[in-house]
Amino acid sequence: MKKFPYLILAVIGWFHCVEAVDAGETGRYLFMASPDGAQAEGSSGEGLMVFAMDEGHKLVRRVPIPSFGDGIRGLTGSAVSKCLYFSTTKLRMGCFDLETNQVKWEKTYTAGCDRSCVSADGKTVYAPSGWWSGTENSGFLVIDAADGSLKKRIPVGPMAHNSLTSVDGKMFFLGTQTRLTIFDARDESVIRVVEPVGEQGVFPFTVDHANKFAYVCLGAHVGVDVVEIATGKVLHRVMAGPEPIAHRTHGVALTPDERELWISDQEGKQLFVFDATQMPPKQVASVPLSMGGHGWVNFSLDGKFAYCHTPDIFDAKTRQKIGEFKDEKGKPVSSSKFIEVHLRDGRVEAVGCEFGLGRK
Repeated sequence: MKKFPYLILAVIGWFHCVEAVDAGETGRYLFMASPDGAQAEGSSGEGLMVFAMDEGHKLVRRVPIPSFGDGIRGLTGSAVSKCLYFSTTKLRMGCFDLETNQVKWEKTYTAGCDRSCVSADGKTVYAPSGWWSGTENSGFLVIDAADGSLKKRIPVGPMAHNSLTSVDGKMFFLGTQTRLTIFDARDESVIRVVEPVGEQGVFPFTVDHANKFAYVCLGAHVGVDVVEIATGKVLHRVMAGPEPIAHRTHGVALTPDERELWISDQEGKQLFVFDATQMPPKQVASVPLSMGGHGWVNFSLDGKFAYCHTPDIFDAKTRQKIGEFKDEKGKPVSSSKFIEVHLRDGRVEAVGCEFGLGRK
């Protein structure tokens, strides 16, 4: 695939370049993908919108990428490879170089691709073959991060949807239909299978920094199953609200200090906050949202900001809304596919995760 057209699009699409930061200073940016393949609300163009987190989350750059028009299913990245990897509804995956602002490669596969994860060394992308694939052959596409070539497939089970790599890089996780599969990152072997989990279907999950607990969203109520990773046992089923809420849960995140667990009730247009310093976690607050949508929740790496599938930006400590994501026309924009990137003099310093992992 030729890179040149994407370079031209990136250049002409910058209505305002990312401001240079002082020597030695790191700029923090939130890269948001549009349109979201799972929600029509909040879309604005086709490509990446870049928001300056420390400048009121103002939009400072737009990078048009035509294939985003397929609808984005996932956005993951690596500080080692210095790239973001995007997947679309039309079985496509691509690689965006954060330092050259070019799409390095795009590939279309016979299966996949959903919310993917990247190995700690930045060499391999693990792409779930999609919640829409109901066969036993559903699972991971193992992709060379350098050029997009398919190395092999790892069958796991129906509806392979969400995946993440642990903070220490030692494990990676895949959610399929009422099943959470835990892999050893050294050799891709299965460490443990947790089944059944999450009521029905397959929904998001998150993991603490020590790989002690996984929190798996429920498919028929607002809440999570708390899984002990070492044993694979579901220790607790935690529900939001004074009475069970019969909505699916699509979004769960630990604050980086692991003191709180936030979950999304997108149908009810709210987030629920739990005290995660006790087991089982106990609900302590709820946060209203400006709209519904796909459902998601995540935090900035420093734990200062909370984000979700809406345009709303929250102070994570006070749980108060402090702003909105807006495009260059002042229209509120949103997506459930976004990721934090730190740049210093145009060089990648850090890349976050689209899942709200504990980082204590």
